[in-house]
Amino acid sequence: MEENKYALEMQDITVEFPGVIANDHVSIELKKGEVLGLLGENGAGKTTLMNVLYGLYPPSSGKILLDGAEVKIGTPMEAIEKGIGMVHQHFKLVDTLSVIENVVLGLSDGKQVLNLEPAKKRLKELCDEYELYVDPDELIWRLPVGKQQWVEILKALYRDCKVLVLDEPTAVLTPSESDQLCRAISHITEQGKSVIFISHKLREVIEITDRVTVIRDGKYIGTINTSDANEVILADMMVGRPVQIVRKERPMFENKKAVLELKNVNANDDRGVPALKNFNLTVYSGEIVGVAGVDGNGQRELAECIAGLRKTTAGSISIDGKPVTKVIADPSVLGYIPEDRQKTGLVLDFSIAENLIMKDYANEPFSKKGILDRAAIKKNARELIKKYRVKTPSEQVKVRNLSGGNQQKVVIARELDPEPIIDVAAHPTRGLDLGAVVGVHDTLLKERNRGAGVLFISGELQEIMAVSDRIIVLFAGEIMGELDASGVDQNVIGQMMLGKKQEVS
Repeated sequence: MEENKYALEMQDITVEFPGVIANDHVSIELKKGEVLGLLGENGAGKTTLMNVLYGLYPPSSGKILLDGAEVKIGTPMEAIEKGIGMVHQHFKLVDTLSVIENVVLGLSDGKQVLNLEPAKKRLKELCDEYELYVDPDELIWRLPVGKQQWVEILKALYRDCKVLVLDEPTAVLTPSESDQLCRAISHITEQGKSVIFISHKLREVIEITDRVTVIRDGKYIGTINTSDANEVILADMMVGRPVQIVRKERPMFENKKAVLELKNVNANDDRGVPALKNFNLTVYSGEIVGVAGVDGNGQRELAECIAGLRKTTAGSISIDGKPVTKVIADPSVLGYIPEDRQKTGLVLDFSIAENLIMKDYANEPFSKKGILDRAAIKKNARELIKKYRVKTPSEQVKVRNLSGGNQQKVVIARELDPEPIIDVAAHPTRGLDLGAVVGVHDTLLKERNRGAGVLFISGELQEIMAVSDRIIVLFAGEIMGELDASGVDQNVIGQMMLGKKQEVS
């Protein structure tokens, strides 16, 4: 009897939520030892489909086969027992526990006294084998986000998974970390294991995968061999039209004025280590200043200092000539898109409508004499849902039930619709599909063209170069140089990202 060539088959999977069909008779096939790319726009149903596989959602209809045999998966524990591992886009780690405690969490050896030494030994073997190095005793909250990604992957490998689902695994990784991940994935498939790779970065999908399956609006569109694909073909399958990130013409502004000024700013990271060192920057009205650099070089601290979420240890920050602490509470002054939409940007158990008024709920028209005006809140939500194309059956849906991309649209709508003086956008396109990325770029350009100043932080050089007017490059909390974004040399930026200061002519 011929051995079944498929590690996994999901046949005619349908998932229905109130008012929406998330998956409509979707089928995918994963061969043994291959990397299958799973593509689709935000809200297309990719994560929902994988949550069915991982036992988080029950399908309304359809079946799952592992090695040719039908299986029922009702919980994540059952999925793990059947050899399925999943690394979620938003990590499922306990921040206050150590790496090794997170790795063994939920496992039992039948003993009442926990002995972590054998687990540490096994974890170190996995670190060496896959070149994903983490300290077993380090607390999760102390780790940079890239290392947290390693912990999630090592958790799945520790449980000896045969099918590994990676949901947007490179969204938080530096270029060198992405290369490490590629090597680890190659090693995983060499062992006969299979990987489902969800990403919106078409270039890396082409580099990493063997085949690509595309779903759109909850429906299966098709599967293509990666060797027969290119970025244009995949974008067309995903979105239904050609989409590209290109630099767009924009008007020149006369009589610019300083809207954001940082003078000799110093700040520490969460570990008390200096993250910004005598930082000086001025952002003017009608311009986008792009902040390039490998993650972990002060970008997060820069954004949080401006937003008032992190104290400076020295220096001053002002918006429109006033100390930032005096004006940040005014929605018309500062729009802040944080890098972590779930932890900082949203209250997940609040509705879309409630999240959209978080900065302005005490003011008219949303509140009168201390009483919320539900009709005004509902009207505001419906207008913004339509304007920013948030995919949802209702404004009363809890934000946690939206896709990551649609959660981001809610944050952007709340922060930018009041037309603030200065916008701070920290990785605003992280985890978004190509169509949504272009939509965010257009929104930032509209902000710039109406006269706002925009500080745009991103790890994606292509979009930094496409959107910005000026580019600064951060390394170890210092500016390595400033460049005019039109006609800038990507190699020069790359050298500055590695710590080479720009030559002063």
